[in-house]
Amino acid sequence: MTKYKLEYIWLDGYTPVPNLRGKTQIKEFAEFPTLEQLPLWGFDGSSTQQAEGHSSDCVLKPVAIYPDPARTNGVLVMCEVMMPDGVTPHASNKRATILDDEGAWFGFEQEYFFYKDGRPLGFPESGYPAPQGPYYTGVGYSNVGSVARQIVEEHLDLCLAAGINHEGINAEVAKGQWEFQIFGKGSKKAADQMWMARYLMQRLTEKYCIDIEYHCKPLGDTDWNGSGMHANFSTAYMREVGGKAYFEALMAAFDKNLMDHIAVYGPDNDKRLTGKHETAPWNRFSYGIADRGASIRVPHSFIKSDYKGYLEDRRPNSQGDPYQIASQILKTIASVPASAQVSAAA
Repeated sequence: MTKYKLEYIWLDGYTPVPNLRGKTQIKEFAEFPTLEQLPLWGFDGSSTQQAEGHSSDCVLKPVAIYPDPARTNGVLVMCEVMMPDGVTPHASNKRATILDDEGAWFGFEQEYFFYKDGRPLGFPESGYPAPQGPYYTGVGYSNVGSVARQIVEEHLDLCLAAGINHEGINAEVAKGQWEFQIFGKGSKKAADQMWMARYLMQRLTEKYCIDIEYHCKPLGDTDWNGSGMHANFSTAYMREVGGKAYFEALMAAFDKNLMDHIAVYGPDNDKRLTGKHETAPWNRFSYGIADRGASIRVPHSFIKSDYKGYLEDRRPNSQGDPYQIASQILKTIASVPASAQVSAAA
């Protein structure tokens, strides 16, 4: 038998953005455990905004499992928060109630800032560095500094070793700003892996005395880019059938459900979605071929393939909850009239 270090990870009850939490227990198994072997585990919800002190018990239900490459015999356990009965989802548990579709594919582009001593990594103690321009996909000390690339490369290796479908990294437009991409088939699976990748990044940067700033516009109303989490999405129907009529009906549905999307695409999005810095205004829907300033960017490959493939929603921001983002996208897709699908298939 081997003693395994089980790191139970969950989202707390803070609003508008939950925090990642984690605690470890040791259990013996003959080999790397399966999800079914992992027990429920209680925690003090009064310390995480998920219960009152007079009735503080909450329960962690394992829902996804990954090897933890940073620990010997380590296991990363993604959990849902349940009520004390272990069956009823807690009100803060968004994962339990989202719309899911294993045929829906999601690719999230997570932008963020490295922060040290209260300012973006590489910023001078007062004022700003040289204007944006050389930092995006930049190389060299003056553009990316001495430690950021070391961190993102280490994070990439951790994710791959954990079985997370990490698909790439790049330095972003502002100094100290970076991006990683996570892809998954099924909204729950894709969102689980995004949250786990965030967890691994935040745990990794502890040893570098660096924080991750996910706020979508940390530098306020300045000429510095904010951070998004663009959501690339497709369904089996979009990939296999598609068609111009269906695409136009889909875009009409996104337009109609504009405010439902903005409501779950992350707080303070009005500060980021200003119509500047390659963003669409938060209160107006638009789409365009290869248009980075549109709400939905339509790849050239989508048009060339007779309106089949994936689309990119550029409005979700870096603080957004991928569970809710993916669910809202699927709800809107599901609202497209059946007549549009019949027309597309004809």
